[in-house]
Amino acid sequence: MKICLVLCLTGCWITSFTQDELLADSLIKIYESGTLSPEDKLKILSEIAFNLPDPDRILMYSDTLMIEANRLGYNDYLFNAYMQRGNALQQKGDLSEALDSYFNAVEISNKNSDQRQLAMAYTALAAVYGGMDNRRNVIQYYSDAIEIFRKVQDTLNYAIAIENLGDTYLEWSKPDSALFYFNQSGPLFEKMKNKVPLAYNLGNKGLAFAQKGLTDKAEENIKQSVSILEEAGDYRPITTYLNYMSDIYADKEDWDRAFDYALRSLDLAKQYGLKARISDAYLKMSTLYERTGYASAALAYYKRYIAVRDSVVNLAAVQEMADIRRDSENAQFEAELKLSNQQKQTQKILFFATAIALLLILLLAIALYRRNEFTKRTNAIIEKEMTRSENLLTNILPEETARELKLFGKVKAKKFESVTVLFTDFEAFTAASERISPELLVTGLGYYFMAFDEIIDKYGLEKIKTIGDSYMCAGGLPFPTDDHAVKMVKAALEILDFVEKAKSDKSTEFSFNVRIGINTGPVVAGVVGSKKFSYDIWGDTVNVASRMESFSDRGRVNISQNTYDLVKDVFDCEYRGQIEVKNRGPMNMYYVNGYLAE
Repeated sequence: MKICLVLCLTGCWITSFTQDELLADSLIKIYESGTLSPEDKLKILSEIAFNLPDPDRILMYSDTLMIEANRLGYNDYLFNAYMQRGNALQQKGDLSEALDSYFNAVEISNKNSDQRQLAMAYTALAAVYGGMDNRRNVIQYYSDAIEIFRKVQDTLNYAIAIENLGDTYLEWSKPDSALFYFNQSGPLFEKMKNKVPLAYNLGNKGLAFAQKGLTDKAEENIKQSVSILEEAGDYRPITTYLNYMSDIYADKEDWDRAFDYALRSLDLAKQYGLKARISDAYLKMSTLYERTGYASAALAYYKRYIAVRDSVVNLAAVQEMADIRRDSENAQFEAELKLSNQQKQTQKILFFATAIALLLILLLAIALYRRNEFTKRTNAIIEKEMTRSENLLTNILPEETARELKLFGKVKAKKFESVTVLFTDFEAFTAASERISPELLVTGLGYYFMAFDEIIDKYGLEKIKTIGDSYMCAGGLPFPTDDHAVKMVKAALEILDFVEKAKSDKSTEFSFNVRIGINTGPVVAGVVGSKKFSYDIWGDTVNVASRMESFSDRGRVNISQNTYDLVKDVFDCEYRGQIEVKNRGPMNMYYVNGYLAE
């Protein structure tokens, strides 16, 4: 889970965990009292939307705030409404609508000539583009926001924006870049004596050190973070930090430490009654036991996870039923009181009541007409958005997979007996990233990866994903073919040719050398995620393809024995011998020198 600080519209800061539902409910009672001035109503509505944790309720109150602020001409509150609406949509996973709302906020901030508001909107846009993995826009908007905060001397939000940019690099598994920004924001928090933001900074540094394999430094920073957060009573992020550390050690197969961190997270969640975190911790323990081969323990913890998860759902349902019953009883009492009063009314009052009833019927007819018109407009908008969503889904997933997802709401994992997998990696990319600006670095990667996309499309191959500076694609899925290995090697040779030509292209700011590795074999393919869909493949074939890339050399295509057997009649291949591979022993490897002479 991403752990970051969020800018507050009033200039203070909050974290993604600190919405106060009790405060919001008390403010709702004040708002519904009907005794507030128009400006006070706007202020209360803004605070309600800010403190509610439920995105659907945030949308309801932010929309009300938007209508009232627009009607009264208060652009500052209109800006707040668009920002809160965007936050709710982002929380629900409706990223395209969240972008629309934030861009409206940008427009309002420009009308207000308010640079600070503009920087807040830019920060929000960067976060949404982060969810879309649009790295170029993430860096651009964060950089613009940081520069504006610096100019207006908003030190706190300046430090928060820097912290969040570092956290973004942490999500991209770029710990060195992340630490570069954390080391700028941390001293600012310390100078301002803001302990909780400093705790998040220390925790994030710990996660970065963990990614670098510096476990001692990681634990030292996270311990300091946990100590400050415990003093502040902010326990939810503590459980998240501990779970993150558990994942780090699990990936390294250091199971003792992985279980230790997971158990500490579970104990803390139980101690403070954090039911959602207890549920997460049970699921984490179940996953760890499953990965270590203890099926019975994994099942036991999974049952506990289901029980706690269901109890949270049931508690919410019971509370909702209690609210409905209370409202029903109040309505019944009021109806009986009105009936009693009506029986005591004179003929004159009945006359006025009839006139009022007729007026209400007229108003109701007008309201129904307007509602019908509103419904027509809403349906048109929904249809337009559905078309946009379908187009976006087709861009993210293979067409057959996208169709299955739309029809059944899920995608079954499939096994393919023969698939060719390719990995590329740029030589000395990490060293280059330290001396080149982030904007230039991301632009350069985009230049290469767009060309790679065109090449694999040409041969009917499927792009799987990019991981930092690594590019991964596969052939032979989602529709099996007989010549996927040959097509993949052809694509690899064209990629090498493009990279070589790029070195002489004067329009590029810098160039790289590339290594390529290819392997063929069975894989399992499917869709992961429920909000941010991702088509991925798994299996030993993928791991061996990655090893082929690691043991390749600059400007060379290194293939396995399995791939060689399928392409040897088409390409001139150079046997490299048996090369020792960690955890796999000796493996036959071949360099592809080009096509066989006819």
